[in-house]
Amino acid sequence: MKTGPIDLRAWRQFVAVAELLHFGRAAVRLGMTQPPLSMAIQQLECRLGVRLFERSRRSVALTPAGAALLGPVREWLAQGEALSARARAAGGGEVGRLRLGFVSTLGFGPLPGWLRGFRERHPGIEIALREATTDVQREAFAQGELDAGFMLHAGGIAAEVEVQGLMTLRVSEEPLVLALPEMHTLAAAPRLGRAALPALLTEPLVIFPRAVAPSLFDAVLACYHRHGAVPVIAQEAIQMQTIVNLVSAGLGIAWVPEAMTQLQRPGVVYRSLPAALAAAAPRCQSSLVWQRDAPAVVDRFVGFVRASLRGARAGRAA
Repeated sequence: MKTGPIDLRAWRQFVAVAELLHFGRAAVRLGMTQPPLSMAIQQLECRLGVRLFERSRRSVALTPAGAALLGPVREWLAQGEALSARARAAGGGEVGRLRLGFVSTLGFGPLPGWLRGFRERHPGIEIALREATTDVQREAFAQGELDAGFMLHAGGIAAEVEVQGLMTLRVSEEPLVLALPEMHTLAAAPRLGRAALPALLTEPLVIFPRAVAPSLFDAVLACYHRHGAVPVIAQEAIQMQTIVNLVSAGLGIAWVPEAMTQLQRPGVVYRSLPAALAAAAPRCQSSLVWQRDAPAVVDRFVGFVRASLRGARAGRAA
């Protein structure tokens, strides 16, 4: 009896003969002629040291050893086929794991819909979400802990997302609006007048630390400087939801992305600058950022987001 591994082809040949109990029909199924198949089965029996089939001129039957092997061999071959299919799917980005970072403001915009649609279209891809500010995501990319992420920054591709080896796709652009305490004297008016801005720029400001999103922080300060004002920073907070909560507590006013107006926190109202001053208002962008040499699942996700953006633009144009 020879030792060593038996290749898959030999086991497939065994199963074909065992299922059809006819060497000629089994050879047709396997796309070969009968003599090589008969020889292959004889070699397999020799390797195993047992007879797998009882043969006569009129019939072929499984021996007890052959019958005992048939079920496990079928199962093993099926597992091998499943592994091969999974490998091909992984190579094509149909299965795998996507480590995705996101800033909290995207949760008030298109992100929930994108996640739902992507999971429905690609159920074999697991998404591991990580809520993190732009600075934390940059470090995670550097450490190889993220495959892709949504970052917040000032208009234009800002320095914080221009990292070597990363690709970017702008997914949204919106103005910053003012979050005011509900009891503020200007909160009662449905719209801010042009004359309101100088007074607002002297109000205590609740803002994120510059390290979190440098370009956006600088854009807010530039707005103050253009109007001859210096911001009075009363409190810093990392998350936009926390900033809104601090505004509701009366600690000051805040500039927040327009998407945050969906967060209806008691004690807070949102106001946009009047049209005459809208061009001077700070603006922010959200970008999808990903590793240049990322796994195939990232290409799937980026392609899905691109298609969603095209669909949204087409819908607005219609």
